[in-house]
Amino acid sequence: MEQPRRVPLRIGNASGFYGDRFDAVREMLTGGELDILTGDYLAELTMLILGRDRMKDPGLGYAKTFLRQLEDGLGLARERGVRIVANAGGLNPGGLADAVRELAERVGVPARVAHVEGDDLAARFPEALAANAYLGGGGIAECLRAGADVVVTGRVTDAALVSGSAQWYFGWRPDDPGYHDALAGAVVAGHLLECATQVTGGNYAFFAGQHLRGHDLRRPGFPLAELYADGSSVITKHPGTGGVVDLGTVTAQLLYETGGARYAGPDATVRLDSVRLTQEDTDRVRVTGVRGEAPPPTLKAGLAKLGGWRNEVVFVLTGLDIEAKADLVRAQVEDAFDRGKSRPASVVWELARTDRPDAATEETASALLRLVVRDQEAAAVGRVVSGAAIELALGSYPGFHVTAPPGKGAPYGVFGAEYVDAGSVEHIAVTPDGRRLTVPAPPPHRTRELVPVPEPEPPAPLPPGPVRRAPLGLIAGARSGDKGGDANVGVWVRTDEEWRWLAHELTVRRLRELLPETADLTVERHVLPNLRALNFVIHGLLGDGVASQARFDPQAKGLGEWLRARHMEIPESLLSGAPAVTVPEKTLAPEVTP
Repeated sequence: MEQPRRVPLRIGNASGFYGDRFDAVREMLTGGELDILTGDYLAELTMLILGRDRMKDPGLGYAKTFLRQLEDGLGLARERGVRIVANAGGLNPGGLADAVRELAERVGVPARVAHVEGDDLAARFPEALAANAYLGGGGIAECLRAGADVVVTGRVTDAALVSGSAQWYFGWRPDDPGYHDALAGAVVAGHLLECATQVTGGNYAFFAGQHLRGHDLRRPGFPLAELYADGSSVITKHPGTGGVVDLGTVTAQLLYETGGARYAGPDATVRLDSVRLTQEDTDRVRVTGVRGEAPPPTLKAGLAKLGGWRNEVVFVLTGLDIEAKADLVRAQVEDAFDRGKSRPASVVWELARTDRPDAATEETASALLRLVVRDQEAAAVGRVVSGAAIELALGSYPGFHVTAPPGKGAPYGVFGAEYVDAGSVEHIAVTPDGRRLTVPAPPPHRTRELVPVPEPEPPAPLPPGPVRRAPLGLIAGARSGDKGGDANVGVWVRTDEEWRWLAHELTVRRLRELLPETADLTVERHVLPNLRALNFVIHGLLGDGVASQARFDPQAKGLGEWLRARHMEIPESLLSGAPAVTVPEKTLAPEVTP
């Protein structure tokens, strides 16, 4: 097939995770013009789930939903000339490619199917259930050059679905002027699309704002990028679909699960501090100015392991004397562990004060005391725990009950990351005719070690003036997420005046005060003036990652909303009609040092 030259390249995304809206493939293929449709099915937890699938059946290990979506999606894509690129191959991209070929034959739709492999590093990390390098987009580009209609991959970076497609479409080569800038622009577009409706109004901090009235957020449309040869893009969605694309929704997704100003990947390192966003029209945000640098010489490898066995009991404490009730049942269970001489290796208690005084319902009069135990042995978290809890039913605090009977316990996973030399990973494109093409890693002189960017000069602080104690979220948006055991919280504001306050006020020390859970953890603050944003990385908040369920919110999805709900002394000049909070008037004294 002759390479197309239409500009811009229109790339849509129909999946942000394994379990996303099933109808999205059909919606994206029938809702408007596209050249390529991508699907992102993989996350840290997904690799563990697929690893357990493969243990039961070596022929599995891929996202089965993708096949069901292609039952009518293949025909629709062929009719419209749309190529499909998805990372649904998971731990078995070759197996999924074979399954797609069988499906194509069964439904009578000719399809040239290719896949990308080489990310599997299980031989290097035999202790892991799954060990996979995050590959770039080069293998995808080779598959498309070879005429593939469908490309399935294993573990590539989420953004590689777009960056690889763009490398093929525009024919970018490493010796081209501006190569890393263009490639970084494609990576940014890929990062904005990868979580699907999170860039079109889903999970958006300002969803209740006046400016969104008239937008239907019940069923946000899936996003697409109009990508140009210089790496610039417009983020939009099909006409008539729900949701919204504006500066806020795009900023939120740009900050999601990133870190410093240098955002490293196998294709290029993106300078997030260079990105500029412009509201071009309704539901159209233009992304320009992206600068790129050579990628680092190493690739990240994600390791999913079985961490042991886990069990949980949630005691419901109702009415008066909540703390005393918690103390009593805690002491009783601990005593039972000691008497039985079978104490689990890890015992964690957490009291959530969800109760209210003089509550109108029993539920709102109740607090929850959560017990979580872990051990390497299943027996240590099974009957030992359920017996210690349930045998108290008639001999503990008044009103004793639990949310659900405790079970036998279940295995839990842990996620870790290692870094391997990029040249040691065999990145292979398997073309529709069966050829195996090696995608070479960048030579050392085309790589660059990752070093932090010096913090930019802060804006001039606001002049002193009256302040009001009010929630930070009245003026600031936030989005948070997980990377292994670390959490990130991106915080942004919408005006220059708000930025002049936020940049000085929300320091690492202040964040620790607002989120006491972070007090003893390492916290990094990164400043992104072009976005009027701060990005915080909180190391170790999530323990061994989402699968270990070490925290009430194991993926830190609500962490940003907790931060927005915390009260700060905000200048009156910024609040403009926010609800009044009665506090003594004070003078603003900006703090500059993070």
